[in-house]
Amino acid sequence: MRFVLLALGWLALDQWSKWLVMEKMALDESIPIIEGIFHLTYVRNPGAAFGMLAYRTTFFIVVTLVIIAGIAFYFTRISDDKLLLKTGLALQVSGAVGNLIDRVRFGHVVDFFDFRVWPVFNVADIGICIGVGILILEMFRTELKSGQEDEEKPVT
Repeated sequence: MRFVLLALGWLALDQWSKWLVMEKMALDESIPIIEGIFHLTYVRNPGAAFGMLAYRTTFFIVVTLVIIAGIAFYFTRISDDKLLLKTGLALQVSGAVGNLIDRVRFGHVVDFFDFRVWPVFNVADIGICIGVGILILEMFRTELKSGQEDEEKPVT
């Protein structure tokens, strides 16, 4: 239940922040928070990360639905003691759903965090990236644990 709440909370934060940007800013408007380093810049991204495959909205909707279904299927098979892994997957699915909502409603994703050296992104993207980072960390931890168990086994 806590993972559903995490996913719903992250999704709500994503949708609220996008609504706020669309309500308070003009398209392509940029507000410096730290001049030249961090700005809030309202852009519409019709593609994937870095604007790749622009205007392939149907493709992204289908791929996102398949990914969400895969995560949901896998999530139910993870043991309850894998809290970190479940947290990462909850963030990934909430980010995927957040951007999916944008694609279905608008045909593009609303982005606004602008660090000037990286493409503009949003709260959903942060959830996806943190979730992937947690997944990678969990894979390393599992591999490390597996390697330690192998070393402890007596050689026969």
